[in-house]
Amino acid sequence: MTGPGALRSLAAIAALALLLAPTDAVAQRRSEGGVRPMPSGVLGDVPLSPEDEAVQALVQRLDFDSYRTLIEGLAAFGDREQGTERNARAIDWIEEQLRSWGYETVRHHYEFEGQPRSQVYATKVGATAPDEMYIVSGHMDGRGGGQAVNDNASGTALVLEIARILAAPDVRSDRSIRFILWNNEETGLDGARAYVADRAALQGIEEPAGSGRYPEPRWLGVIQHDKVMFDHGNPVMHQQVLDADVDVEYQLASARWEESSRLAIALINANRKFATDYPAVMSNAMNNTDSMPFADLTAAVSVRENRRRYEIGRGSDPHWHRPSDVLATFSEADFRLGFNATQTTLGAVASLAGARIATAGR
Repeated sequence: MTGPGALRSLAAIAALALLLAPTDAVAQRRSEGGVRPMPSGVLGDVPLSPEDEAVQALVQRLDFDSYRTLIEGLAAFGDREQGTERNARAIDWIEEQLRSWGYETVRHHYEFEGQPRSQVYATKVGATAPDEMYIVSGHMDGRGGGQAVNDNASGTALVLEIARILAAPDVRSDRSIRFILWNNEETGLDGARAYVADRAALQGIEEPAGSGRYPEPRWLGVIQHDKVMFDHGNPVMHQQVLDADVDVEYQLASARWEESSRLAIALINANRKFATDYPAVMSNAMNNTDSMPFADLTAAVSVRENRRRYEIGRGSDPHWHRPSDVLATFSEADFRLGFNATQTTLGAVASLAGARIATAGR
């Protein structure tokens, strides 16, 4: 879209962002209306509504040690390159984690260059709108001969840690949330492309009729995670830079850019409300990630450590696809950056899908 219509749309999005970040006067009026301020020790220090507080109670269940342990579990399989035994064993391990938390898992089977491949997903079924779904995803395959810790055990562990929290028996979600761990990202997003090709036409179809079961709920948005721990500047510094942040990207040159920008704004605001250490920033040049096959079909964003085209693509991560992508390379601060991305996504998807602890806000 170009011309005055596009400018009006951009202005509307900018206005929405301003509305979602209230002035002191608006915050004061909300406080007088019963909105309580956020407790100290979190990133944004902005007032929280009762609905926000219910989401915060869920986000506070995230556990940094659990997130790190999941990364270590994936690293134990090496780089998990597609088509290898270590890749197959890692998929089995991911499925075991999901099942241990009570999920029914599904293997999506497809072919890559004439050879069979698979990837696994699980779904938190919505209580009131099971036919609508947000997808939270990350690719589990890697390359480079190391442990593929940042690319992409960090994003896979993020998805798994959120799945663990939402699996608790006292957590209810209005809409469905699906956790997908893609394979074949490193060969050209082939796992995600196969999923879209096989399942896009199945959205919202009840099966069997009258059962209330929707094998492929209608896509409301995709939040993809790929490399979320390493922000050391460019030129690259030994230590994490002081202004490290979580990068949220959408693709302006896509059919659903407006919906995608609104989804990105939801993540930016969730970061300010619920993350503890690192801010989030937004840009509009998402590419080379598993949300791209969805970008013309539904709202789609990518959560990363840096912008893919302008920073990662220009050398901001010297460990990318290298043997040095191993646990020993990353500091406590690096792992914390990945954990803050986890807080950001859970805060956003819980707000959007209506996920709450049953005793909080229900």
